[in-house]
Amino acid sequence: MTVLEEIKAANDVYAQSFGEKSTLALPPARGFAILTCMDARLDPAKYAGLSEGDAHVIRNAGGRASDDAIRSLVISYKLLGTREWFVIHHTNCGMEFFTDDVIRGLLANSLDTAALGEAGFYDIGTGPGSAEAKYIDWLTISDQASSVLEDVERIKAHPLIPRNIPIHGYIYDVASGRLIEVPAATAAGSKQ
Repeated sequence: MTVLEEIKAANDVYAQSFGEKSTLALPPARGFAILTCMDARLDPAKYAGLSEGDAHVIRNAGGRASDDAIRSLVISYKLLGTREWFVIHHTNCGMEFFTDDVIRGLLANSLDTAALGEAGFYDIGTGPGSAEAKYIDWLTISDQASSVLEDVERIKAHPLIPRNIPIHGYIYDVASGRLIEVPAATAAGSKQ
């Protein structure tokens, strides 16, 4: 069975018992949003005790406060009423294993998928590549706690974000499933 066939079969099963979920309200019932990483090992519904309709979950590589993540947070509060936010990065994040220069070099050489070895990512493709990667800020991570703090501060300082929205900073530990607070980030996120 292909991945497409697996997804379609799973959706058929899901839709058969969809029931009352069709009546969920558009705004998140619990009034908060989570910005977190797209890493497949993270399941925000499980680690934050969410059910469908409870919260907005915004995901990208690294869970970073990119322009698009901030756009989503602005829509989340302005149009859908969220009143509290969480920035949650995680241990052993792939965004820690390369720099902007590394990914730009990999993409300049080849658009094929790279490999990860002891010394980091390396190119196994044959090309062609593209120099367009030099125009993207890849928002790589050199220190988890610092990146959480940086993202909370960036969100908090954004001119479209009200000062009264508390923003909490955490790191999800992929080895234990625990959320570990980044006190400096939470402190920065509580300033009005």
